Amino acid sequence: MTRIAFSASLPMTLLLAVLVGSAGAQQTNNASPAVQAEPAYLLHYQLKAGETLQYQVTHVAKTKTRIRGKDELTNVRSLSTKVWNVESVDPATGQMTFVHMVQDTELSQKIGEADEVRWDSKSGEDPPYQFEAVKATLGKPLTTVSINGQGQEKERESHAGTKANLGMGGLTLPLPPKAIKVGDTWAVPRQTHARLAGGQVKRIDVRELYTLKKVQTGVATITVQSQPITPISDPKVKSQVVQQLSNGTIKFDIDAGRVLSKQLDWDETVVGFEGAESMMEYRARLNETLVETKTSVAARSIDQLKLK
Repeated sequence: MTRIAFSASLPMTLLLAVLVGSAGAQQTNNASPAVQAEPAYLLHYQLKAGETLQYQVTHVAKTKTRIRGKDELTNVRSLSTKVWNVESVDPATGQMTFVHMVQDTELSQKIGEADEVRWDSKSGEDPPYQFEAVKATLGKPLTTVSINGQGQEKERESHAGTKANLGMGGLTLPLPPKAIKVGDTWAVPRQTHARLAGGQVKRIDVRELYTLKKVQTGVATITVQSQPITPISDPKVKSQVVQQLSNGTIKFDIDAGRVLSKQLDWDETVVGFEGAESMMEYRARLNETLVETKTSVAARSIDQLKLK
């Protein structure tokens, strides 16, 4: 049976991308021109040297394909603890440098009629071969990143990370340079690629459109929508791109200057990607929540001295 090109590699690729993050992007601001009486809000990162941010990341995905009358179902799930250790903040430029790593993870994968494969890194057991590459990254620096207040990457040193972007966004949330009002939007362009039937690689231009929906008790609610700029009429191309197009909601703490939570959803069906009777359904959800913030003893001592 002919199988879609991404079906065999997608589960592992998705798990790795969730665990180790992806590359950032530059944004273009498109604030609403209408003059409004509502207040404007400056959304900028405000990380502090010596603090550690821990996020719980859950990703669940189901892919169902039908080719020549035969169905195949793939399920993947990961529950991971993502950690940012903030190394320094330049007082002159405001540039913040942090080390990104993944502390632990629980993984499961089931493809077709094969038995489900599971592994919990905290169990102390060796992982099945499907997850060996993940084990090698746990508890180790994956990427050292320097960002400005807008979340733009100024420097990046990759240790064991990946720059894959499967519609899950970058390590940081791209933010507009100036204060904005509820209803304003800004866009982040990016590119992805798909392989055509003849073997050629087609570039697909995409933009992530962000909208400030509301601000309540110091928390900004932001929606994001992936919008293909390049027309996609070929089902074969669309079947390779849908998992990279998501819609979601992000909560950003304006005063503390950091993401509190993020939820992204995928819900797509493609017909005819491998013949008239073929079909693919892709359903997935990513949840990321800030669960703990710690500050080192040295950093707390410096803050106390500043207050005196």
